Amino acid sequence: MALSLKELASLLSVLSEDATQTQTFEALATTLHHYFSKQDHFKVGTALVLLLQNCDLLPDPTQKLAAIFLLYEMYRAEPIAANPFASVFVHLLNPPIDRCDTGQGMDHHWVIPKISSSERYFLSQVISSPTKELFKKIPTQVLKMDVGNMQSFDVSGLQLALAERQSEMPAHSKTGLPCVVPDPDNKPISFDQFGKLGVINPDVQRQTIEALLTGPSPPVEKCTKPEFIRLAPPLHVAEDELVWMNPIEPDHHVSWDATMCVTNSAGAEVRRLMVRAFKSPLVLHDQQRLLGELEKDPKLVYHIGLTPAKLPDLVENNPLVAIEVLLKLMQSNQITEYFSVLVNMEMSLHSMEVVNRLTTAVDLPSEFIHLYISNCISTCETIKDRYMQNRLVRLVCVFLQSLIRNKIIDVKDIFIEVQAFCIEFSRIREAAGLFRLLKTLDNGEQPSPGAAK
Repeated sequence: MALSLKELASLLSVLSEDATQTQTFEALATTLHHYFSKQDHFKVGTALVLLLQNCDLLPDPTQKLAAIFLLYEMYRAEPIAANPFASVFVHLLNPPIDRCDTGQGMDHHWVIPKISSSERYFLSQVISSPTKELFKKIPTQVLKMDVGNMQSFDVSGLQLALAERQSEMPAHSKTGLPCVVPDPDNKPISFDQFGKLGVINPDVQRQTIEALLTGPSPPVEKCTKPEFIRLAPPLHVAEDELVWMNPIEPDHHVSWDATMCVTNSAGAEVRRLMVRAFKSPLVLHDQQRLLGELEKDPKLVYHIGLTPAKLPDLVENNPLVAIEVLLKLMQSNQITEYFSVLVNMEMSLHSMEVVNRLTTAVDLPSEFIHLYISNCISTCETIKDRYMQNRLVRLVCVFLQSLIRNKIIDVKDIFIEVQAFCIEFSRIREAAGLFRLLKTLDNGEQPSPGAAK
């Protein structure tokens, strides 16, 4: 998994000051793909993260910006939530409160230093709406951009997806700390360095990078984890053991051609895709085809077989299709029934995604939003499984932060209920962050970008 000396030399050539100060992002990406194949991307990304965590290894701002771009470029063809380094983007766009500013001591050694407003704007554009013109710039041009009046990217949706993915991981896999700790002592180690404070010796820098990233077991692959205590298994007892039974006759399944006797028209094709959408997730091609036909003929939405009773199946299997269909049914006299079903269905990541997208696209009745929030809180309070409860509480907190930050709801209308919810689950970090955000807004202050972390 570690980089070889040749691969490291190729990576450092891409990140050299000459390259990052004179080449465009497009040229840097081309050079990276020339040196590394797809199966090398993860170990390259791991090396880039370590270099970003230690600013003396990438001293020039253009090198740092190029490294952030390459983390995106290697997984450019995949959704941003599927990028294994998406949490790095969330941290850079929405950094935690500076511990030094709060008088609590120095920041953690593994935290990537904050980036400038121009770098933050560039990263938000890259992961939300990248353009060819943006990639034709060089890092120096981006660093000099005036972004004072430009709107920042809302990372709440990405945080929601990451919270769902990380909640499925075992707790032991999320407790490691990097073993690489920077040495704060910058005293000269040779006669040549006297009187040259802050000057980085390139030879020492190269040797340090090679020691951290190459070799049979480099420090970049190591981390400090708590000891996992394994209990001794009990002795095997054969009494009342389950007996394995082999079936004598094989199972028989009837194969049916669903396209047989179906007219070759757009309406019939859309209805066929909707039948599948109620039962299982559609592949990307079928999903785009279904949404494309609905975009061509919006009235087709009234003839695709959707009823309020089928809405929960569509939301759980194809939330993006459910969002577009509901938006086209906004003028229908049945829209209230659809809202009622959406509010009362079982809470999940997909139902939250549908409600969150609807609130940002159209003006939903406040009663509907408040009822959905109440049902989410009630579900978290009544669930017995502790693991599932913690997972749902995290999702609800990120969802509520998104509604509050986008000013979809008035905090005063839900303050008492949400405050009690935060206090009840204060052991969970996201609930504590939501409570601080509520208190900040209640005092009439504007929340800082990292106030709800």
